[in-house]
Amino acid sequence: MAGFDTIDAVQEMLAAQGYVCDRSLGTVVFLALRLGRPLFLEGEAGVGKTEIAKALAAGLNRRLIRLQCYEGLDAATAVYEWNFPAQMVAIRTAEAAGDRSRADLQAELFSDDYLIERPLLDAMRPDPLGAPVLLIDELDRTDEPFEAFLLEALSDFQVTIPELGTIIAPEPPIVIVTSNRTREVHDALKRRCLYHWVDYPDFDREMEILTARAPEAAAALSREVVSFVQHLRTEDLFKKPGVAETIDWAKCLLALDVINLSPEVISDTLGAILKYQDDIQKLHGSEAKRILDQVKSSLEVA
Repeated sequence: MAGFDTIDAVQEMLAAQGYVCDRSLGTVVFLALRLGRPLFLEGEAGVGKTEIAKALAAGLNRRLIRLQCYEGLDAATAVYEWNFPAQMVAIRTAEAAGDRSRADLQAELFSDDYLIERPLLDAMRPDPLGAPVLLIDELDRTDEPFEAFLLEALSDFQVTIPELGTIIAPEPPIVIVTSNRTREVHDALKRRCLYHWVDYPDFDREMEILTARAPEAAAALSREVVSFVQHLRTEDLFKKPGVAETIDWAKCLLALDVINLSPEVISDTLGAILKYQDDIQKLHGSEAKRILDQVKSSLEVA
């Protein structure tokens, strides 16, 4: 589907877009591209599941089509809808003119001119750049009926519009499905995909990521930031910070011209890495200093 002969080539392509991945993730991406299989990525929020779709689209020079999932999402909303206001205008105009047969008017009203394409239908259309990257984001937010529909759509890469018939993708899109695991996704859908659990990176990998995404940060500050976040993930928090929060925090510190971490700076900027008040309260004062002391000690030993 996309001409990469080796796993290393895939990793280099992603790295060129600022996405640093390990060998196991690079392997499953390579296989998804080579075999034309959907890729199911599961993991905590903020670990880079969505970003890999963006990096793939940019690296392959393909369109990125994103279907953001939510509770109550149904097949019709994900595939298409008719432009009812425009159809009503056309009906009123035809009635006033009185020169159109009912059959001709119906054929016109249910044509591509009045069709609003949603992500799944859009991904099935031919594209001069090649098959687009279809990101089905946070599938765990939807319900089982939508999962069943999606399983069918991804099996045959086709969708049916009653008024127009079945539309088959001339070239299957590159499909990335993500889940934050707020609930279990049905096994049947997972079996249709190649699966990978995206975990929090270790210290060295997170340093690589931060260097790629915030290259202007000094090495000493980056080491402190990454080490502090790594220590935070061992604490009893309601929501542990992801890689996205590490990058955001580093950029906030750069905007404040911070050179080294201090308890005061940490307290002032906790909102960049923690998103729940209870977690922030735990880190105020002596707790932040305790973790920072551990960070400095570990970095001195290293």
